[in-house]
Amino acid sequence: MEFKKLIIIAVGIAITMQSFAAYKTGSNKSSKPDGYVNHHGYVDLGLPSGLKWATCNIGASSPSDYGNYYAWGETTTKSSYDEANSLTYGKDTSALQAAGIIGASGNLTMQYDAARANWGGSWRMPTKGECEELERVCKWTWTIQGGHKGCKIVGPNGHSIFLPAAGWREESSLSFAGDYGFLWSSTPDESNTQRAFSPNFSRSSYYVGGDNRDNGRSVRPVLK
Repeated sequence: MEFKKLIIIAVGIAITMQSFAAYKTGSNKSSKPDGYVNHHGYVDLGLPSGLKWATCNIGASSPSDYGNYYAWGETTTKSSYDEANSLTYGKDTSALQAAGIIGASGNLTMQYDAARANWGGSWRMPTKGECEELERVCKWTWTIQGGHKGCKIVGPNGHSIFLPAAGWREESSLSFAGDYGFLWSSTPDESNTQRAFSPNFSRSSYYVGGDNRDNGRSVRPVLK
């Protein structure tokens, strides 16, 4: 268990969102998909970038389901998530580029992108900047949908998606499901060979910070 990380979250070093609304209960359904690519639905939130976000995590059968967990830079699930079996843990930017894991853009290449590998088409993982856009221009509300706690994110055009608080997997354990949600971006933390950027959210905050690449986290695909 990464106690230092839990302490950081608990004391609120994470940026508290001004747009994060009060806790609510009820059905609070997400918008219906605006379209489909390879049989997977997406929602146009009206973001300045034009980016569309998938309605579900990879491996989920509905927007509220947790879905699968992936270590960063890996495209399949596994029974245990740790440093020893991580493909990318401890590799600096040069090593990641030499191995073809990240490209010239500094983000994962499609071969190591869980969204592209599992959904095909033009689906991919969001970059760090695209995750930050979701915070800047959308309204976030902590709520319950389909029996799972998480965040309803409403875009500038009124369309919305739901992100379940699916926790994370460390070794063979699932931690803090229902309290915290994490999504991998495709961007490594260049200042720390152990981490990649990941949106983190809870009842009171949202921030994009560095998290250990060996942990299993949710993936929510995007496309343009």
